[in-house]
Amino acid sequence: MDWTLEVIVVPVSDVDRAKTFYADKLGFAVDHDTDPGGGVRIVQLTPRGSGCSIVIGAGLSTMEPGSLKGVQLVVNDVRAARAELVSRGVEVGEVQFAGPGGFRPATEEDDLNNSGFLFFSDPDGNSWAVQQITSRR
Repeated sequence: MDWTLEVIVVPVSDVDRAKTFYADKLGFAVDHDTDPGGGVRIVQLTPRGSGCSIVIGAGLSTMEPGSLKGVQLVVNDVRAARAELVSRGVEVGEVQFAGPGGFRPATEEDDLNNSGFLFFSDPDGNSWAVQQITSRR
């Protein structure tokens, strides 16, 4: 039996602001934005090429806005991903290399496959990592 991860709830304080960030700044597709009533609103967004979506909204979770840490996206070129995010106005750190001593700024000589990362947060402080994986071991 396959067990697939399909949705992650991201706790936010302002649904419209978060929707704008994830759709316009990160380029996630808006799958739906529904208001079933009773103070509940569900906005599902999916990163390009992903089989897993995020859900933001109202009345969905008891998690505090900004409390989600360490959700990770995977790309085949972390430097290109950083350039795209910067061009969209996302505040993102420099590309990092994960090595035996921990994280350090990446150099041009570093093989970033499985070891290249960048980090950013959404407007509520939920933190995200982006890892480069060009081939899997």
